[in-house]
Amino acid sequence: MNTKMTFTATGDSFITRRLPSKNKSFEEIRSIIQRGEARFTNLEVTVHNWKGFPSAQSGGTWAIASPEVLADLKEYGFNLINCANNHALDYSYGGLEATGRCLDQYGFIYAGIGKNLAEAGAPKYLDCPSGRVALIAATSSFHESWIAGEQRRDVMGRPGINPLRVKTTYLLTPEYFEKLQQIADSIEINAYDNLIRKEGFLPELEEGIFMFGKYTFKKSDRNGVITEPEEKDIRRLIKAINQARYFADYVLVSIHSHQIKGESKEQPADFLVSAARKCIDAGAHAVIGHGPHVLRGIEIYKNCPIFYSLGNFIFQSETVTKLPQDFYEKYGLGHEDNVADALKKRSANGTRGLAADKEALRSVIPVWTMENGKLVEIKLYPIELGYGLPAYKNGWPYLSKDGKILEKLAALSKPFNVEIMVKDNIGIIKG
Repeated sequence: MNTKMTFTATGDSFITRRLPSKNKSFEEIRSIIQRGEARFTNLEVTVHNWKGFPSAQSGGTWAIASPEVLADLKEYGFNLINCANNHALDYSYGGLEATGRCLDQYGFIYAGIGKNLAEAGAPKYLDCPSGRVALIAATSSFHESWIAGEQRRDVMGRPGINPLRVKTTYLLTPEYFEKLQQIADSIEINAYDNLIRKEGFLPELEEGIFMFGKYTFKKSDRNGVITEPEEKDIRRLIKAINQARYFADYVLVSIHSHQIKGESKEQPADFLVSAARKCIDAGAHAVIGHGPHVLRGIEIYKNCPIFYSLGNFIFQSETVTKLPQDFYEKYGLGHEDNVADALKKRSANGTRGLAADKEALRSVIPVWTMENGKLVEIKLYPIELGYGLPAYKNGWPYLSKDGKILEKLAALSKPFNVEIMVKDNIGIIKG
């Protein structure tokens, strides 16, 4: 390989409103994004004119926007889109398929969803002046019914997302393990599953494994938790990366993941670190993470960047125009209540949740250059999204002069042995 290329990426674009004007802030952000030939964002909404009915489950807010918002993402300069996330099927299969049609109409290259699992997991390609880029996308945050199904010769596949499933095992010392078994027996939490397991409708458990409801426990010499990526999903990602390396100069992998380590959204779960590194081992040149709506650290692994989360780029979840009755019932509201009532109830009048989280409205835009498959440099531009403004005004990115954003990112990246130098309020990571 003898190809030098520059990339730009952002985190979540939860866009529900049109750009009010192309002001100075917009022009500054656009000029940064367009420094890359490949320019990525995560589309955190479905885009259609109510083409699907609301699913029984959502990613939190039933996320929908007018297709015209794609014109604004185009104005920023994006040409690569991730669709594999926890909102992809907020409006069921109709919303999923309509979103794909709208993205096609606006000329975006997008990955992570499809008519079946093969299509959802397939690399998608962008031809740039300096070379060809492949995008592969998966999500670890989804309802199980949203997983795209494999096609057989005798049965069609199922539309959905490309999953990165997580195997979570809780470790208990023998004393705690036996106590939990006693509790399970006394409250009969496993009674039905034990019965259908005997009938062959559930697989037998491995030695030393115990189920407490839907949670898996293993006898160990310590108490703790292990999270691992599901092996079959990793194998599928690796096969896609192998194919993409044949057809493209550079391979980007997008992973949408809300799971955390401990009680901090800023710490990636162990399975995500493992999955990202496996992708680089297989030949990917960068892993772009998003999902928790806050920044996470950056790792340089084998001369390739892993962004564990780029936080939010556009965040307008508080200005959806309609919500299904399921949302209202969740907060004890009825048919006479409206969207504003429901959103205010969720956020306790803007005092809790993402609406009140300053860190959810602060992020960075990385612009990085690679040559011959290796990182040369990353530049990190801090942005804010209008914390403290009314919901109908905030959520648009603008360059920030607050040095604490890069300070925090540097602290989050330090455990990965990454040093971020700061010059003129721009973070710099050398390859």
